[in-house]
Amino acid sequence: MFGRGRGCLAGGMTADTVNTANEKNSTTVLVLGGTGKTGRRVVSRLRRRGNVEVRVGSRSGRPRFDWTEESTWDEVLDGVDAVYVVYAPDLGAPGADEVMGSFARRAVALGVRRLVLLSGRGEEGAARAERAVRTSGAEWTVVRCAWFVQAFSEDFLRDAVVDGTIALPAGEVPEPFVDADDIADVAVAALLDDGHAGRVYELTGPRALTFAEAAAELSEVTGREVRYAPVPEAEYGAMLVEHGLPEVEATFLAELFSTVLDGRNAHLTDGVREALGRPPRDFGEAVRDAAAQGAWDLATVTPGA
Repeated sequence: MFGRGRGCLAGGMTADTVNTANEKNSTTVLVLGGTGKTGRRVVSRLRRRGNVEVRVGSRSGRPRFDWTEESTWDEVLDGVDAVYVVYAPDLGAPGADEVMGSFARRAVALGVRRLVLLSGRGEEGAARAERAVRTSGAEWTVVRCAWFVQAFSEDFLRDAVVDGTIALPAGEVPEPFVDADDIADVAVAALLDDGHAGRVYELTGPRALTFAEAAAELSEVTGREVRYAPVPEAEYGAMLVEHGLPEVEATFLAELFSTVLDGRNAHLTDGVREALGRPPRDFGEAVRDAAAQGAWDLATVTPGA
């Protein structure tokens, strides 16, 4: 683990910074998206490692961080050694690569040494954003992921599971869903340990399932009937608008899902084993744990992405 003394932060941070070690020998890590599915898992693991100061960057944090306001970047980056980079709304969004390039260059100029980027498989926009990070001058690692298992338990498909119908423009294409806990383990290793710089870890689970097969396993785990309903891209976009999403965003998501679920990402990879020396966790195990924790109980309130 790398680190260097930081005296400028004393007294300047609030609860969003957790001091867990002597400042002289500690590493300061900024976690963007630190309340989301992978971010909060990364924060939890970093806090347990020791010799790490964890800073959470968000619009509600202190100091505040907003991707759309470059004026918020410097303060949250001050004194940081490594950053877990999660971009919202999506790396595939128009202009995301330009924002990512500006952020990465600014981070390096302010002394950040490592950037660990959460990316998506099969997205042209995400690939451009990856290149922006790789050319920034930082020690970089790309964590390129399949669909999260937690999309069904903590994200936009959670309500669909509760309602009993998962509608997506995916056809019968299999997807090798990856567990967010595996993603967090890889990210923390890349943030703190040597040997991961310059690597692209493409993460999947150990098997690929169609959404119909995933729905069947969810039915068994939850004890309620869950079915998969394939819908055309345009119909899916219209459904998102009906649920309150702005038309531009709905169109983007419908196009993105249709693209990444066209079969290009159906193959398995060994990224978890490459990074951690162990196999990835299976879909079935992850959803059983989620059910045991009440993920689909009607009263459960789940965190954001």
